[in-house]
Amino acid sequence: MEEINWSEFEKVELRAGTILEVFDFPEARKPAYKVKVDFGEFGVKMSSAQITKHYTKEELLGQQIIAVINFPKKQIGKFMSEFLVTGFADENGDIVLTALRGKVPNGAKMA
Repeated sequence: MEEINWSEFEKVELRAGTILEVFDFPEARKPAYKVKVDFGEFGVKMSSAQITKHYTKEELLGQQIIAVINFPKKQIGKFMSEFLVTGFADENGDIVLTALRGKVPNGAKMA
């Protein structure tokens, strides 16, 4: 593992956002959803997330997630991903979302 210093960590824009809409993404190589998320002052952005094993579209609506919003946009097929959803792989390699224990303002930065 490579160590980083505090100023390097501060460059990563880990922000809270609320999921507004969830769509199927049948064109994705691995099962995924398209998610539309409100990041407050940083706007509403779209991304894909390989989280279909642990979450239904309905239970994701209104959930707050933690995402990296300052990576370059990434082309995924015909879809442009604008941020990275964060999570951890379980024992099967399926993603479990990084969770918040309470509500914070959309766009809040992880400290």
